[in-house]
Amino acid sequence: MTDVVLTHSYHLPYDRKQAQKMEPYPPLGTLYAAGLLRTNGISVALFDSMLEQPEEGLRLALRLHKPKIVAIYEDDFNFLTKMCLTRMRELAWQMIGIARQHGAQVIVHGSDATDHAKEFLQNGAECVLQGEAEYSLLEAVNALMCGKSVANIPGVKCLGRAGSLESLEGNSRLMSRRASALPLPARDLIDISAYRKTWKDAHGVFSLNLVASRGCPFRCNWCAKPIFGDSYQLRPAADVASEMRLLREEYGAEHLWFADDIFGLNRHWLEELARAVEAGGCIIPFKIQARADLLTRESASALRRAGCAEVWMGVESGSQKILDAMDKGLLVEEVINAREHLKSEGIRACFFLQLGYPGELLEDIRKTIALVRKTRPDDIGVSFAYPLPNTRFYARVREQLGTKQNWSDSEDLCVMFKGTYTDKFYRAIRDALHAEVTSWKCETPMTADTHVIRELWRVVDSLEPLSRNEDATQLPKIKSGSRSTECSVSSHFVSLQTMVASGGELNE
Repeated sequence: MTDVVLTHSYHLPYDRKQAQKMEPYPPLGTLYAAGLLRTNGISVALFDSMLEQPEEGLRLALRLHKPKIVAIYEDDFNFLTKMCLTRMRELAWQMIGIARQHGAQVIVHGSDATDHAKEFLQNGAECVLQGEAEYSLLEAVNALMCGKSVANIPGVKCLGRAGSLESLEGNSRLMSRRASALPLPARDLIDISAYRKTWKDAHGVFSLNLVASRGCPFRCNWCAKPIFGDSYQLRPAADVASEMRLLREEYGAEHLWFADDIFGLNRHWLEELARAVEAGGCIIPFKIQARADLLTRESASALRRAGCAEVWMGVESGSQKILDAMDKGLLVEEVINAREHLKSEGIRACFFLQLGYPGELLEDIRKTIALVRKTRPDDIGVSFAYPLPNTRFYARVREQLGTKQNWSDSEDLCVMFKGTYTDKFYRAIRDALHAEVTSWKCETPMTADTHVIRELWRVVDSLEPLSRNEDATQLPKIKSGSRSTECSVSSHFVSLQTMVASGGELNE
């Protein structure tokens, strides 16, 4: 008999977009929690639903291990869990029911459970853990195993006698200053070979994930932070370099993904990491997420020395007006500079873009397209404005939201408030922009590809007047005195009609 079976609710085949990309990573947050429990003398097993059929797989695990407690502990480092997808929520509720059928008490943790604690509790969970929760989990497990109440544990929510929501603090547990002392993720509890085969079959290279930090101190008003809040904590560079070496030598990783919300916030730490990697002979190609304004020439150089091969930046928009409305704290010209700094070091520069933010007009969209054409990123990811609970963005559009308030999966991509345009128009822009960026990777673009791109932009142009929403959500007034200035990139934009006529090329 095992004390605790840990699991999570993300199943790759249930997510259309991610199943097509086929880039699965082990549930890092779940593995951190498992490592802490095991270090404290609690016997643990783990059912990983990423690649296995979740309902039947969990039943098999419960019959095998006969646990007293099941912890559905979501991976806080997987951006997909932060999106609070309804398919994951439905699966989590099914998992609660399965665990209860097997006589186990259920603990739940994750971004969606934090936002909808009462619903998770009403579906059978004993308690919901809020915020950064490894130590809350440890305390809750110890309490339940001794037949004690969990109601007095910081960061724990449970139902009162009348079905009301009760919690000692009413808020998340503060970020633990012991996070850097956590044991390494318990990767031995999962089938690494299944991940290796999946990656090798799909991409020919095996990639594993790790984190160097927790949280992000920046305050973009659309970004939900139910777990770490605005706090930020950084692991020692030597420890990170040591884990990189471990993943390469013991697990056979040929590539790494740093799942940090923001990597390289401290430029001195970056230099320490580069030196530690060089000294330890543990260079392995990796990709990260970072802010453009942090990517100076010195930072780009340190990243290259540490092994960085690819950086994804939250560019969001080429319109300074929209960046300011998002409270992004970023200048368009800083994106241009970051692209050049990374290019000079041979590091791939990739952009996350966001369409449909309230107040984004056609001229703002054109500036985003112009920025992409001017800087020619190595890849892009295009999403739509998505209001998540407890964000300032959500507060602005809450009254417009209907019964659908979450995407079903990461391919859902619908605007749930009244945007300037309909979803169909934004999808057309996404498709055309992706096709154009992809065409730049070809040394000799085919005439057929050029024709396809031209046709995609023609569709965008024809849809624009037909896709406008009346009474679209407007921007709040921006405070005067902003340090931001409109970047000159906007003057290089070629209108959609002119671009179509010129074969999809930007003429400067």
